Amino acid sequence: MVQLRGVICGLAVLAMLGGCAKPPKSGPTTSRSAYTQEMPAKADEKIEIASKLLTGNSDPQVDDIKTASLSPQYELRRSGQALEGRTLSVSLQKDIQLAKGEFVLTFDDGPRPGKTEKILDILDEHDVKAMFLMLGRSAQSHPGLVREVAKRGHTIGLHTHSHGDLTKLNVAAALAEIERGQRPVVAALSPINKEPAPFFRFPYLAQNAQLRTAVKNSGYVIMDVEVDSKDYYSDSADQVRLRTLKRMANAGHGVVLFHDIHNRTVKMLPQLLKDMEARGYKVVNLVPQNQPRFKSVVQLANN
Repeated sequence: MVQLRGVICGLAVLAMLGGCAKPPKSGPTTSRSAYTQEMPAKADEKIEIASKLLTGNSDPQVDDIKTASLSPQYELRRSGQALEGRTLSVSLQKDIQLAKGEFVLTFDDGPRPGKTEKILDILDEHDVKAMFLMLGRSAQSHPGLVREVAKRGHTIGLHTHSHGDLTKLNVAAALAEIERGQRPVVAALSPINKEPAPFFRFPYLAQNAQLRTAVKNSGYVIMDVEVDSKDYYSDSADQVRLRTLKRMANAGHGVVLFHDIHNRTVKMLPQLLKDMEARGYKVVNLVPQNQPRFKSVVQLANN
């Protein structure tokens, strides 16, 4: 039976889809370093969203859309995996203290059918846990896949609703966009009595001091990045893998940025994890120390 599970998992990993999005032709800048397949929504749309939230009309419609086809049940924990590191409970930014050789794997912009579940299978094979920072619009389209990530024991964080550049908005509108993205994730997890963790990452990593302060005051722990895989570039899977390993070696430890929306990421991940294990690295699982208590935009506006 164990061998059969191994064959099933192996076939799931090999069944890759073709085609990936390209980053914008202008390339990344220091403040916009993580691209998705779609351009940010217009700023005036975000202001309208903020206005609705600030007036109390803050419940976006969560559609009952068909979910991704999920794999059979997998055995979640297996002993003797050399790559598995410790579980670190976090309530504040300063709690994320990693030793040399310790890395946190994070995946932005999902969930994405055909890719996220394959990444889950690969992580299961190595008995490691990751963090998935989800877009609200993706969670709204694929709530069953959101639940599958949680059922596999991974941490679910937030990444706004539509991946806009928050530095182009005022603070109230930016917080409204974060809150809007949170609601479909909460709705997706509610049937299994789970909630998203208070971990948040800025789209494109674009931020400023005022935004950081506001987001922290809202109850979130900001997920910064020490190792950017740049898997959003139109490179081969091996190029992504080798670049990531080089940056891991240079950083020594830290949070690693991937995206669970690209085939190249799915393709390179099995060998990357083997390479990490060969180098003696450990994958640390970040979990919230306390039950998250987010402050709404209305609450913050009244402070």
